[in-house]
Amino acid sequence: MSVSGRCLPGAAGGAGRRRRRRRRRCSSMRRVTLFVNGSPRNGKVVAVYGTLSDLLSVASNKLGIKATSVYNGKGGLIDDIALIRDDDVLFVCEGEPFIDPQTDVRPHEELTGSHTDWLTLNVGGRYFTTTRSTLVNKEPDSMLAHMFKDKDAWGNKQDHRGAFLIDRSPEYFEPILNYLRHGQLIVNDGINLLGVLEEARFFGIDSLIEHLEIAIKNSQPAEDHSPISRKEFVRFLLATPTKSELRCQGLNFSGADLSRLDLRYINFKMANLSRCNLAHANLCCANLERADLSGSVLDCANLQGVKMLCSNAEGASLKGCNFEDPSGLKANLEGANLKGVDMEGSQMTGINLRVATLKNAKLKNCNLRGATLAGTDLENCDLSGCDLQEANLRGSNVKGAIFEEMLTPLHMSQSVR
Repeated sequence: MSVSGRCLPGAAGGAGRRRRRRRRRCSSMRRVTLFVNGSPRNGKVVAVYGTLSDLLSVASNKLGIKATSVYNGKGGLIDDIALIRDDDVLFVCEGEPFIDPQTDVRPHEELTGSHTDWLTLNVGGRYFTTTRSTLVNKEPDSMLAHMFKDKDAWGNKQDHRGAFLIDRSPEYFEPILNYLRHGQLIVNDGINLLGVLEEARFFGIDSLIEHLEIAIKNSQPAEDHSPISRKEFVRFLLATPTKSELRCQGLNFSGADLSRLDLRYINFKMANLSRCNLAHANLCCANLERADLSGSVLDCANLQGVKMLCSNAEGASLKGCNFEDPSGLKANLEGANLKGVDMEGSQMTGINLRVATLKNAKLKNCNLRGATLAGTDLENCDLSGCDLQEANLRGSNVKGAIFEEMLTPLHMSQSVR
């Protein structure tokens, strides 16, 4: 029998019950808008299900905070989910008291002219809470003062918590904020002062820049002017190929024992070699120009072709030294200070001692054949037993000089001005 166009009583009743259940479920679902406490921006619309704990969990995930309580728009604490109605606006807190987002302290500031309201800075992901007056009053011409002197003048960006975003290093920013608070530079251990200095320059904290520059200068280790020891220098020699020039210009070797070392062709220009022991050292073709050799011992040293222009060897001992190079390369001691030196028995054929000072020097039994002594100060110099054949003494000061037991006669033409 056909039942087309008609519904059975049982079937119609089941469909009606399903429709009613759907209507009840829809009517039980509520949508609310969640905001971070005190902020009317960056809200999130969520569906309300289950218990109040479920809502707090959803709020934590949506707002990126650790939600502990919920307030309505009038500051009422919600402790039961049944109190929430559809389309409610709720404010989620992390345990702090309710903050009315509609509160505006601008009229009070305008009347009093002060900047005492509190604000939070998000500097590189780290939060700092301070007052506007701290950022403005200490350095009124700084970037921070211009950023926060007038609200929204710079259009400062804020995060979901309302904190002002500053893309700088929090470790270096903290000492700057503390300085603005109390005027003292305090930097914790492990914080690089150079980093703090760069932040101070970036924000234009001029008075802090001077303090930091002084602190950095005082923190630098003292310059090491201690002399180079024999052990250190031998290590340098061993690490340098024999054909490479070793540059020791301006170094401090004061009092070092460099005796019997091979120091050929080394540049000792303007080096401090005072009171050094260079006995039996090989200084062939070494550059000792303007070097300080005062009080040094160079007995029996090989000084062939050495350059000692304007060097200071006052009081040094150069007994038995060899300045004579078979190839004809002449040692040059022009303008050197050789006061009181002892050069007894040295071979100095062809040496250039032009305008050098040899006052009170001992040159007994020296070979000075063909030496240039023009303009040299030989006052009270002992030249006993010297060979001065073909030596040029024109213009030299020989007052009080001793010329006893000369190997060859000294012609007047050699010393006439």
